[in-house]
Amino acid sequence: MVDSALILRKLADLEEYLGQVGEFRAVALEAYRSDWKTQRIVERTLQMMIELCIDICNHLIADQKLRVPTSNADTFKVLQEAGLLSEQLFESMDTMAKLRDFVVHQYDKIDGAIVVTILRKHLDDFSAFRDAILPVLAKKSAGELPGRGQ
Repeated sequence: MVDSALILRKLADLEEYLGQVGEFRAVALEAYRSDWKTQRIVERTLQMMIELCIDICNHLIADQKLRVPTSNADTFKVLQEAGLLSEQLFESMDTMAKLRDFVVHQYDKIDGAIVVTILRKHLDDFSAFRDAILPVLAKKSAGELPGRGQ
């Protein structure tokens, strides 16, 4: 059974991080590129946000007894296949998961323009993710969404 309280705590953390990184939404590209502290704060916070989303997906995948994802990005595809995420939200979160992998594994080659674009145009995707997950939890707690293996 899914631990709704755990997922709600993760969503609360996501909301907190979203507010923090949102403070950098208006940063200019050159200012971003020239300030390593801003880069570190933004990139690490985005990484943590994406990892929270992946973790939430993995909890739901286990609860629903869905197929095992082959990558971090695939966790979002699994939920999309199960009808829990829209195609558009899957595509956005898939891109975020790939950014997370890039931040973790190729941090010296991150394109500041991509990060600034995420800050300006895609932070709301994290709210959309939250908004897609909350009804799943509500249905689960109401007994309307049993695990697939039941």
